[in-house]
Amino acid sequence: MTLPANDAFTLGLTGNHDSSRPSYTLSLHPTSPKIPFVSSPKSPSKNTSRQHSGAQTAARTSTKRSMSNGHADPAKGASFLQNGHTTSISSDVARKPNGVAAKRPAATPIDWEIPRKALHSSIGLVTLYLYTHHVPPRPVITALGSVLAVVIPADVLRLQSPAFERLFERVLGAFMRESEKKSTNGVIWYIFGVLFVLAVYPVDVAVVSILILAFADTAASTIGRLWGYLTPPLPRNLPILGLPLAPRKSLAGFLAAVVTGATVVAGFWGWTVQMGVANPLWTWENGLVEAQTDVLSGWAGLAVLSVVGGLVSGVAEALDLGSLDDNLTLPIISGGCIWAFMKLVVFFSS
Repeated sequence: MTLPANDAFTLGLTGNHDSSRPSYTLSLHPTSPKIPFVSSPKSPSKNTSRQHSGAQTAARTSTKRSMSNGHADPAKGASFLQNGHTTSISSDVARKPNGVAAKRPAATPIDWEIPRKALHSSIGLVTLYLYTHHVPPRPVITALGSVLAVVIPADVLRLQSPAFERLFERVLGAFMRESEKKSTNGVIWYIFGVLFVLAVYPVDVAVVSILILAFADTAASTIGRLWGYLTPPLPRNLPILGLPLAPRKSLAGFLAAVVTGATVVAGFWGWTVQMGVANPLWTWENGLVEAQTDVLSGWAGLAVLSVVGGLVSGVAEALDLGSLDDNLTLPIISGGCIWAFMKLVVFFSS
């Protein structure tokens, strides 16, 4: 700064002091030039250096975290796969118009839906128990119809009555997705899908369809949430066939459904089928029974069925069919395609 010398003043250091030492007097007169006091440039202090170093470290850490969450550019934000779906979010740090750094909300934590998935998979275990204990489809269909007679009116009342909705969600909210709280409960579509395959398909095909719904769908959802951001999203259409796929779903989830579906088919027709119905469509010794030959028998036949079942499971789970719930479409499509494949092999081998 500059200290003007408008008024003359004298600063004297007087009083009781050693007489042997001279007194000191500072005089500034109007004729004195202006005296600038300018701080000389100095090297940054240790505290400043530490702050700068800390800021760089925080920036590098934020960048690494952003990349680990699937961000491509921490300054602009990017699209990434969360919960198996493609999601666009902003970065943690942005700039206000005045240049000041401002924090933005972090990415939403992954909801693993553990209660829902546990219920989802338990239906497959119950199905295996009923099959191996020779329970025919008819009483199961009757029981599920009775459940629907209670669940459907309750769901309608939930959508109409806020008081009942609060009670319903307090008791069963852990089994519902956020998107289902203002629409039809997914349990209803699940029961309809199971009812359809039990009423229409042969018993062994129906059981495989329910197992694919219980396990392949759960695996696709879980793996998609876990590693979906590491893989690209699915294309909008299936190559060659042109079937519509859901780009919000990941390649990781699709592969999980394929592997799980193939495992279900191999495990059921390779070992479990002989514990249930007397006349299954496929046996180890005879292959496809309706073919009257040993076509697709043994390891080769089981491998072919497993590959077909896996591909069908992955595609059926990834299809984008608008507002149709995959709890309804997955067992119907997967079971129907497996049964149709068997029929085609029988037709061309006869």
